[in-house]
Amino acid sequence: MWESLAISAAFGIMGILMSAFGYKLFDLIETKIDFAEEIKKGNIAAAIVIAGFLMGICFIIGRTVGS
Repeated sequence: MWESLAISAAFGIMGILMSAFGYKLFDLIETKIDFAEEIKKGNIAAAIVIAGFLMGICFIIGRTVGS
């Protein structure tokens, strides 16, 4: 039981780190817009783009790590 819990926690942490890396990579590639600054200004469209991107990345990582 503890082994399964440890493995699940490790995969969860790995997924979180990979999604954060994916966001940072996307932010480096997309140089025209500073998404963090736009979200601070209250730009809802920028927040929706980032939310969609993160959901997509997390889905891909979840399918990869979970299988």
